[in-house]
Amino acid sequence: MAEIPDEVRNRLALVLDVDDLVEATRLATELQPWFGVVKVGLELFSAAGPDAVVALADLGFGVFVDLKLCDIPTTVGRAARVLGGLGATYLTMHAFGGPVMLRAGADGLAEGATGAGLERPTALAVTILTSDAGAPPHVLGSRVRAAIEGHCGGIVCAAADVAEAKRLGPRLWAAVPGIRLPGADTDDQARAATPEAAIAHGADLLVIGRTVTRADDRAQAAAAVAAAITAAV
Repeated sequence: MAEIPDEVRNRLALVLDVDDLVEATRLATELQPWFGVVKVGLELFSAAGPDAVVALADLGFGVFVDLKLCDIPTTVGRAARVLGGLGATYLTMHAFGGPVMLRAGADGLAEGATGAGLERPTALAVTILTSDAGAPPHVLGSRVRAAIEGHCGGIVCAAADVAEAKRLGPRLWAAVPGIRLPGADTDDQARAATPEAAIAHGADLLVIGRTVTRADDRAQAAAAVAAAITAAV
């Protein structure tokens, strides 16, 4: 197996959509040669809570905490502070919550990490879900502006939206879910993209789940994704 450079591994986030922390850590460890980041979403966080973030960070992964926080600013800020202190590398919040909420979350996330002596994490504003094929055209721009005004370091968006989002916010970092290898089933992802297409559009982090985790040969699928990224960057 060829060694994958960290610059490639750190652009690949493995989705751990399982309801058991033992299973999640096994899957993460199995695929660690190709993935430098793992995503803890609602399913795993509901099952294992903060322990999931701590356990995966202790394994050496960047932890993408995908909880899509959306509440009053005080609540979001306090929750984000806790997650920053646990070792979250990235944290998602819904951009439609507005810039005041986003700023509270971004500030809380940074404060939590600083208090724990950790590197500054990145707050990500979710623009339009990749399962949403019917969002009005103006939505992307308004949500990108909210991310900028809310002091977020980046956004989550479909591959096809990255170029426009970065035109509006050149300094924003873009995480792109819905990644599929050519010929793979897109499942519920209305706006899926191949790894090559996502990189060509300007994606910084590819969030990858079923195309690898449900493959007959997970290692082979992971290697194919990594090879595509290596060739594209």
